[in-house]
Amino acid sequence: MGGQHLHRPVIAPAIADDADRVVALWQSCGLTRPWNDPHADVARALSGATSTILLAREEGHTIGSVMVGHDGHRGWLYYLAVAPDRQGQGIGRALFTAAEDWLRDAGAPKLQLMVRSDNDAALGFYRAIGLTRQDVVVLGRFLTADGPT
Repeated sequence: MGGQHLHRPVIAPAIADDADRVVALWQSCGLTRPWNDPHADVARALSGATSTILLAREEGHTIGSVMVGHDGHRGWLYYLAVAPDRQGQGIGRALFTAAEDWLRDAGAPKLQLMVRSDNDAALGFYRAIGLTRQDVVVLGRFLTADGPT
C-alpha cells in the first residue's frame, strides 16, 4: 500500500493518446495476457459509442483505470486496475463508482464483470464493495488464429 497523498485523483475518460500509459498500468497489475492485444482493447473501447475507459489521474500521472461498456442488455466492466503502490487507498472503489454512474447514464439496468477464478485479491475486493457471484458459467472460443491452444 502506498503512502499518503493529499489530492484525490480526478476520474475522466481516456483519449487515444493515453493508450501506452493505460497498457503499462494493466501490465504492472498483471492484467494482460499474451494472446490478447491490450492496445487493440484500448482502441476498441475508445472508438465505440457504447464503451470507454475511465482513468484516475493524479498530478499528471495515470494511477487507475476501468474499461466500461454496455451491450444493450447489461453493462460490463473490464481492466479495473490501480497502480500497485496506490492500492488500498479507495481509488479502485472510486473508479468502480464512476463506472456504475457511466452505465446508469447509458441506461444499463445491470452490471457484470468476469474475474479469473484464481484471482483471490480481485474477488475479495468485489465482495467488499457488494458484488455477489452469479449462477452462470462463461463459455467462449477464440475467433482468431492467435488465441491460446
